[in-house]
Amino acid sequence: MTPPPGWYRDPSYPLTERWWDGTAWTDHRRQPEVPQPPLAQPESPGKGGSGRAKAVALTVAAVVLLASIVTGAVLLGRDGGNGDAAAQTTPSGASPAPPETGTPSPSVSTSAPSTNDPSVVVDELNGITLPLLDGWARPQYVAEDDVVMTTPGTYDCPGDPGLCRHGRVISRTVTANDEKSPRVLAQQDIEDAANSAYDRDLVDSRPYKGIKSHRMVKAGSVAVAGRAGYFVRWKVRTGVGPGGYVESLAFPSSVGSESLVIVRFAFDAGADGPPLSDMDEITKGIRPLGDADTGGGVGSSIGPSQ
Repeated sequence: MTPPPGWYRDPSYPLTERWWDGTAWTDHRRQPEVPQPPLAQPESPGKGGSGRAKAVALTVAAVVLLASIVTGAVLLGRDGGNGDAAAQTTPSGASPAPPETGTPSPSVSTSAPSTNDPSVVVDELNGITLPLLDGWARPQYVAEDDVVMTTPGTYDCPGDPGLCRHGRVISRTVTANDEKSPRVLAQQDIEDAANSAYDRDLVDSRPYKGIKSHRMVKAGSVAVAGRAGYFVRWKVRTGVGPGGYVESLAFPSSVGSESLVIVRFAFDAGADGPPLSDMDEITKGIRPLGDADTGGGVGSSIGPSQ
């Protein structure tokens, strides 16, 4: 079983916490709020007790190794007359890194919000929740990063072999761009959003035989979780299949450094695609974590812009 998204001890540097998105490590790191030792790795299906025993053995070995290193450092510091400096090199409460298996140990931060509400999807990294409308599901067996919801089920792609979905919603923090304007960022992102959804996939296949043309459907300012945002929506015509609609929605996060957040929508056109109104309903229903009364949507009051 794969641990849920959350902050975990970084397997490559255990003195920090790193964001696990449910399928892979991201580049987001932070200092631990409350030092806590990592737990054993989740047991792999079909391996019975052997996986658990191996994880425990590796963790015990790591603890013994760390204890030896700390002891040696302290003794060496005393021999050199600098015991205080040596003791300071090992922070109090530090714990060894879990084994490098590609998945985190299930030591979720105690500040993680509850995800028991079946009507919302929690994006802890960006400090928001998104409404899970009828006809949408939490992502399963999705290779793309940062997918927060999809339409249930798949179908055979009309172009290159593969499985496609009629609708996807992606939420990500903007880290590779210094742009501070939601409007400029949404205008810059929309082409990449369209290409990611309907041109080439992660393995360079062309499930729709590429994008032949596009046209602007709408764009404008929008309040998102009480913040001033901006969206751009295109309709794309593909080489095969019905084409689709893509939207880039940019707004400041309400947590941390308040970096800009991009929410991407990709809806197939035609009778099988989700209703276009779902884009507006999801946007309107985005909330800051812990503040269910702060909404948004076109025409809503707009909070401070970053």
